[in-house]
Amino acid sequence: MSGGRPRLAGTTAVITGGGRGIGRAVAEALVERGAAVLVAARSADEIEATAAALRERGAEAHAVPCDVTDEAAVARLAAAAEERLGAVDILVNNAGAAFAQPLHRLSLQEWTDTLAVNATGPFLCTRAFLPGMVQRGRGRVVAVASVAGLTGAPYVAAYAAAKHAAVGFVRAVAAEVAASGVTVNAVCPGYVDTDMTSASIERIVARTGRTEEEARAAILEHSPQGRLLGADEVAAAVAFLCSEDARGITGEALVLDGGGLRR
Repeated sequence: MSGGRPRLAGTTAVITGGGRGIGRAVAEALVERGAAVLVAARSADEIEATAAALRERGAEAHAVPCDVTDEAAVARLAAAAEERLGAVDILVNNAGAAFAQPLHRLSLQEWTDTLAVNATGPFLCTRAFLPGMVQRGRGRVVAVASVAGLTGAPYVAAYAAAKHAAVGFVRAVAAEVAASGVTVNAVCPGYVDTDMTSASIERIVARTGRTEEEARAAILEHSPQGRLLGADEVAAAVAFLCSEDARGITGEALVLDGGGLRR
């Protein structure tokens, strides 16, 4: 809570995909700034471990299993959040899945599944939590999107389409509720040092015959800084957008990629 960090004391937050990677880092960042949190994901073991670790640090933290692509499951999540946290001030739509496949091999099911997690999930969760924020005249919604939501790249047609949809959704909803006291934004990271990036490297190795070092080097070519982002860096950006300091920012897509995407 010191060192000029945004203060979130007394606020409550729901983080989807909160069991590991960026989602867990976001939960840690928000509780460090004083928020009570509820983490949700399909993996009950992962979110329970995250919540337990946060409680050991003295935070209020809860875990609720949820498939964000399931409308009924999201309704249960909203009910559980109200029961355990009361009013929800912050929603972080972090749950997502990356998928790479040449277009001619991309099946309809793979396309549909990718859009369901990355685009339909944020829609369902935002629709569930936003009305209460608007009614109270305060709130923050942040989507963890991707630079793939602002540009294109080979073999990620489904992922890029889904993240473009997520960014467009953020901009539209932000405009819809701009006068309400609720802000809606996205963060768009490049490659982050998480299990998702490790899986991408493994796919490159399997499909191209490159070594792991060569595959990692190919990914790092996208960053002028020559490094992967840390999940904590993305979490810090999310925490800022959730703070009162960011009350004048809405409908934005904040890029974090070491200078790779220049708009």
